[in-house]
Amino acid sequence: ELLSLAATTVGSGRTPVDITDVAGVAGYASGDELAFFKGVHFVRIKSLKPAANTSNMIALAQSLAEPLEQGDGEIPVLVKHLPNPDEAQKTAVYVNSIDTLERLLPHPVLTAVKGDGNADAALASYGPSQVLIVEFNTPQLASENDRRINARIQELWKLGQPAPTAYKRVGNYSVFVFNAPDDQTAKQLIDQVHYEQVVSWLGENPNILRRAEQRYINTTLGVLVTVLKASGYALIACLGLGGLVGALLFSYRRSQQRDFNAYSDAGGMMRLNLDEMSADLSQRRK
Repeated sequence: ELLSLAATTVGSGRTPVDITDVAGVAGYASGDELAFFKGVHFVRIKSLKPAANTSNMIALAQSLAEPLEQGDGEIPVLVKHLPNPDEAQKTAVYVNSIDTLERLLPHPVLTAVKGDGNADAALASYGPSQVLIVEFNTPQLASENDRRINARIQELWKLGQPAPTAYKRVGNYSVFVFNAPDDQTAKQLIDQVHYEQVVSWLGENPNILRRAEQRYINTTLGVLVTVLKASGYALIACLGLGGLVGALLFSYRRSQQRDFNAYSDAGGMMRLNLDEMSADLSQRRK
């Protein structure tokens, strides 16, 4: 109901005032009307005077909200999974434990959706387009409804009646797009919906040892890879430094040999100076 107020305000060309920080988990004020919810409480204030003072209404809402319990303080997860959820929250309508969707959005295809109180739904507007997400509590229920919905869409096409612009099952979600200007826009909206499955254990998690083992293996492999990388870098650095020092030393020795170029009858080979014909280098160095 709160989000319907925001949607009605936007549809009338007015901009709703976000009073979430003042009143509760989510709230909007527009003209002579204000609504917010906090915990399990929903509050709607409507002024009897046409020209109402919005600031006075917000002050009243704040005083009414203070004694109320906060509760979980969370926007429903299904609303957060709508395309562009920050903007969608301003116009979204959320329904818990649905039996039928016909009152939420009158469309012939929705007669195929059977929630039986085990499904939730969220509806938001994106310009002329509308996105409806129906979440079923079990995969079996989601599969049964998916078959009925596809059959109903085929039937509407054959009868020439209006059908959704696009439809897709995403996990336990049934995602509908209505009144989209083209198929590409509808596809982009559906692609932004992602099903996030949450598994919780009532007792001890049976996979805790397996996860601990996996973390240990990942950590050990990470340390091993780091050591190998460091050793490789050190080896490359040592070889490079050794090659540089060896090249410098070799060049220095060569330059020394060129400075002491003595006569040799051995073809440039090293020979013993037994006949004392070669120059005495030791004397020259002195």
